[in-house]
Amino acid sequence: MDPDVAFAVWSSERARRVEGVLERVLSPREESAAELYRAMRYAVLGGGKRMRALLAYAAGEATAAEPDRVDAAAASVELIHAYSLVHDDLPCMDDDVLRRGRPTCHVAFGEATALLAGDALQSLAFEALAAGARDAAQLSLLARAAGAAGMAGGQAIDLASTGQTLALSELEAMHALKTGALIRAAVRLGAACGRPMTADENEALDRYSSAIGLGFQVVDDVLDVEGTAQSLGKTAGKDAVQRKPTYVTLSGLAAARERIESLRVEARAALSPFGSPARRLLEIADWAAQRKH
Repeated sequence: MDPDVAFAVWSSERARRVEGVLERVLSPREESAAELYRAMRYAVLGGGKRMRALLAYAAGEATAAEPDRVDAAAASVELIHAYSLVHDDLPCMDDDVLRRGRPTCHVAFGEATALLAGDALQSLAFEALAAGARDAAQLSLLARAAGAAGMAGGQAIDLASTGQTLALSELEAMHALKTGALIRAAVRLGAACGRPMTADENEALDRYSSAIGLGFQVVDDVLDVEGTAQSLGKTAGKDAVQRKPTYVTLSGLAAARERIESLRVEARAALSPFGSPARRLLEIADWAAQRKH
């Protein structure tokens, strides 16, 4: 694709690309598990921002990787993300009924099938990544991002903090695990598909990932207050109903917006070692900060 093509065109093309990859890896294989596959496909296909896949492709461009080298990484982080949403929406977690503008997986298929669909999507993510990974280190990276030291650990803290008062530093630490860990994995897995990186470049990607991951969550907190179910495709205002600590409840809307902008600037500045090949990562930082859903 022409490097000068607009971000909207590039992101749409990459989203279609990963959708095709996901369609292939989610092809039903066992007739006896047909209902399970329907639930898995329902949870993954035809919706979502595909931000984690876009980050993988953009990081791959920063290290001169061809898109087909990044496909497995992009699909794997989307599968992990989808599994986490299925489980987060369950009655034992956030008990939500709307996701991506339609009933959540457990509403559509029942709790037991939704639970199994999440389990199966998680294992499928590692199967997909193994098919395209250069070495076991990439599998380890994804495992850590998804587990107790990453996303699952962050969700545990989130559940435990409901109705509690957290310091801003504690809230940021929680989101670095719950949201930031998988975003960092998407960036690092995509970048690993290209040329070897210098120590400065590795550090730059980590700083970028930390900033954009935190910024993404602050935007979510603002949108939960200002958005609607129609605009968000999910239940609005649920953080307040569930008495969850957020950037808005701790700092207010004005301070949250200032934090979003400072993190956007921080993310962009971190990429200076890469120069123009990091264009798409820069654009994602802007898009993530300005999104309305």
